[in-house]
Amino acid sequence: MHNLLLKKGKIFPVSKKPFVGDILIENGKISKISENIEESSAEIIDASEKYIFPGFIDAHSHIGLFEEGVGGSYQDGNEATDPVTSQVRAIDAFYPEDAAIKRALAGGVTTVMIVPGSANPIGGQGAIVKFNSQITDESIIREPAGLKMALGENPKRVYGSTNKIPSTRLGNAAIIRDYFIKVKNYMKKKELAKKDGKDFSEIDIKYEIGEKVLKKEIPARIHAHRKDDILTAIRLAEEFNFDLIIEHATEAYKIADYIKEKNIPLILGPLLGFRTKLETRDMSFESISIINEKGILCSLMCDHPVIHLEYASIQAATALRYGAKEEDLLKMLTINPAKILKIDSRVGTIDAGKDADLVIWSGHPFEFKSYVEKTIIEGKIVYER
Repeated sequence: MHNLLLKKGKIFPVSKKPFVGDILIENGKISKISENIEESSAEIIDASEKYIFPGFIDAHSHIGLFEEGVGGSYQDGNEATDPVTSQVRAIDAFYPEDAAIKRALAGGVTTVMIVPGSANPIGGQGAIVKFNSQITDESIIREPAGLKMALGENPKRVYGSTNKIPSTRLGNAAIIRDYFIKVKNYMKKKELAKKDGKDFSEIDIKYEIGEKVLKKEIPARIHAHRKDDILTAIRLAEEFNFDLIIEHATEAYKIADYIKEKNIPLILGPLLGFRTKLETRDMSFESISIINEKGILCSLMCDHPVIHLEYASIQAATALRYGAKEEDLLKMLTINPAKILKIDSRVGTIDAGKDADLVIWSGHPFEFKSYVEKTIIEGKIVYER
């Protein structure tokens, strides 16, 4: 594999203080970081006066599912035909040629968690992918990586308009509760068959993924804006003893102490945009400071295409106006989503042994005039200005 040596860049490892130095990339990994590296066999990239950051990670995205420029009837983000569609997989609709992906790379984003939309209380299976291949299966880091679920207004609107459950918040929770009771019964049948030494011939893919959730092999990823929906999500997680990640968490700042006590990770956002519905009316950039000051593990999402992924740094930079700390925001774009997705052994910081997912910026990404010069994924330049 082609080796690279980035020379004399201002390196922001995230795991330690920034410094001017070199990064050696060998076989797709960061092999060495130092103030000076001499390596004659590697291709040298002069990064003098440039800024080098880890590739940004968005832990909640619909890129490649809600494809850009094709019109609403062509989108594949929601299987909005039944409240329970746990069997659908985001990778089966992911389109690597979505025009938005190149622009995401131009914004320094290298890894995303793609998830179905929030039309259904049980929406489907998400996957973690990198933007490093036109072959979806070559870009997958983990799949399935979570079961997308939803509370609040979206399922109410989709099914209430057809006079079908769920038309209320009560109905949303009831659908989820009913699903996991059926999953538990399904698991008991499998266990009884195993005890009796029989083959289990009633495989149901709708419940197989739920079993992974109840066995804590993957988390539940529950869309919840309002604090009552967040509390319902936590209640359901405790009732069925599954791992929970709150998506959006718009009003989480109102109950930050409770969330900290429960140790629930949050994926905040999108925060840069129009308050499109009642449950987002109390959206606030101040939530970032409040959540981080409580020591809650949190990341920042664009919810692409709500905010285009290429503007991930712009959304984060805007939070500086509202008291957020630069260090916290950088972590929310890098190591924090990596920890939430449990891929922090591979990505999220610039450290030896990790994947060489690096972005060379003309200046600090929180400066609006800065732009990406090169994006590197696993040692390969995938975008160049």
